Amino acid sequence: MSERNKILVTGATGSVGRNVVSELLGVNADVRAMVRTPETANLPDSVEVVRGDLCEPDTVAAALESTDAVFLLWAASDEFAPAAVAEISKHASRVVYLSSMGVRDDLETQKDPINQSHANLESLIEGSGLSWTFLRASGFASNTLGWADDVRGNGVVRAPYGEARRSLIHERDIAAVATRALTEEGHARKKHVITGSESVAQSEQARIIGEVVGCPVRWEEQSREEAREELAAAFGSESVADGVLDAWAAMVESPEPATNTVEEVTGFRARAFREWVSDHADDFR
Repeated sequence: MSERNKILVTGATGSVGRNVVSELLGVNADVRAMVRTPETANLPDSVEVVRGDLCEPDTVAAALESTDAVFLLWAASDEFAPAAVAEISKHASRVVYLSSMGVRDDLETQKDPINQSHANLESLIEGSGLSWTFLRASGFASNTLGWADDVRGNGVVRAPYGEARRSLIHERDIAAVATRALTEEGHARKKHVITGSESVAQSEQARIIGEVVGCPVRWEEQSREEAREELAAAFGSESVADGVLDAWAAMVESPEPATNTVEEVTGFRARAFREWVSDHADDFR
């Protein structure tokens, strides 16, 4: 990595973005963090913090000044994505985009709205002239923090498709791969499918949380109809709720695969779900 390179990290105050910042600092990178509210960012003093919002192209342009590479973390809005990618291509030469392993290259139209948005943004980036790397990640282990209140409250996780097997990934492993792709050669035009080290049923995830935290946690199967109503309210979209539920249903018969990509890129085996829980045990207590 050239001495003049500055790397812009979007989503820098989230669980993934903070770890990307930390990993980049660990290799002495020059890091700029784009956040919506700099006054509450709480990032290391060595990080340049600037205000920016991917849905506001003018702020993106300002944040990109003198940058060479961008870590792009965005639940893409198709309305604002073209302008944001255009601004990135005017300033930077390299982008690493955190996408989804659910994106299928053999499908013209993806099976659900979330993966369609990821596919749309991938397509924009591919046509932008940027040197790109896509990190097609499995489900985030951190999403199970949504169970924390129930674990603390009554030791019961109530959700659908308990036998769906997921290869949930630790945010630190995402960050480690992202840092390699941002600072090393050999990742251009690569679609890295990154996952945790094993596929674990959702009901088993609940049990593991209980073991690590030190109190029994029981899985209670929820009907699809009830879960759909809750998810539609949370996402503000019935189609997104259906897409999520269809994906979980498919993982009962066809578990989310576990790849070796994290180890191939970083030299270290991806962390198991139990390791993630150990790192976040206090969040469930």
